[in-house]
Amino acid sequence: MYRSRQNGAVVIGGDFQGLGIARNLAGLGIPVIIVDPEFSIGRFSRSVRKYYKCPALTDTEAFVSFLERLAIEKGLNKWVVYPTSDRAVFILSQFRSRLSERYLIPTPEWEITKFAYDKKLTYQLAQQADVPVPKTFFAENSGQLSNLSLDFPVILKPTIKENFFPLTKRKAIRANNQQELVTGYKYMNSIIDASEIMIQELIQGGPNNLYSFCSLFSGGEVKGKLIAKRQRQHPMEFGNATTFAFTCEIPEIEEFSVRLLKEMGYYGLSEVEFMYDDKDGEYELLEINPRTWGWHTLGAAAGVNFSWLLFADINNEPACANSFEKDIKWIRLLTDVPIVISEICKRRLTLADYFNSIKGKREFAVYSGYDPLPFFVEVFLAPYFYFKRGF
Repeated sequence: MYRSRQNGAVVIGGDFQGLGIARNLAGLGIPVIIVDPEFSIGRFSRSVRKYYKCPALTDTEAFVSFLERLAIEKGLNKWVVYPTSDRAVFILSQFRSRLSERYLIPTPEWEITKFAYDKKLTYQLAQQADVPVPKTFFAENSGQLSNLSLDFPVILKPTIKENFFPLTKRKAIRANNQQELVTGYKYMNSIIDASEIMIQELIQGGPNNLYSFCSLFSGGEVKGKLIAKRQRQHPMEFGNATTFAFTCEIPEIEEFSVRLLKEMGYYGLSEVEFMYDDKDGEYELLEINPRTWGWHTLGAAAGVNFSWLLFADINNEPACANSFEKDIKWIRLLTDVPIVISEICKRRLTLADYFNSIKGKREFAVYSGYDPLPFFVEVFLAPYFYFKRGF
């Protein structure tokens, strides 16, 4: 049993997101355990007290039982559990009552979380809260696609990411015409139910128009916040993850986000994603991530340690950080460098623009002079990670 303080943190997932949580908390004297069904770089961090291999999260009952046993055997009474994936969010929400007998679970019950987990419900919520969304259509079958009034190009997206992305490694499919729309629809329908396929207008501009409002939301108010522009991602068109972001100030998306989170009755950390539509001249909601997001350590570099804020708040300790430093950069070198090379080869980025973009105060996703081993392990095993997950 760890006795440095009354409780600590259990992080589900030891990739760079979980590593960031561990570093943010361990620096403040909070013991951190990582559980992960796969090999992960977090286990090599000096910020992690212990790593345990757990059952696959797809085996829900086995995973929940594992967490229960871990709490009993290791004396983890009321430790805070941090999810780093949508699947972990789903499990913590569905089994919140059961797991709360052992842990502090910040993920809200399913009746709240479902509005972020299922984008169909997310957009219904946005309409209630008067938050702009891209034009979105649904069809019961491929035969109904010809009846939709669409302006091509469009994209096909799953309403529930976890039912599609793990099998395909694709976040969306672009359709430039009716034939591509039907082909893409049938492909998606071979994997997920037609009710989970949405057709959406393609907002032009790519990651140059991507923004996020990140916060700790508690008691109907923001207790910590940050706004960022996510300028590079991989792949660039329909990114699976951000590779470069920097803090900025956009009050409009803060207003929209707070409105949404209040409408949900949300508690905890979240990233609310928007894209600026040049055509309509407004920020439109893309999705809500009800968990710690990949580039959350940008917050700590800008003066908002989200991991600590959540830990303090759920332990009924004072927690507030409503200002943040602007123009702080976050970079994930392993994925950003290949994207930069690709963009330079396509003549959409120059070396001068790249070096200008990373000037100033920077936070790296994995590299740390204080805790260097996870970075070197990640670089050494990059071919393995590429084969296993794709970059």
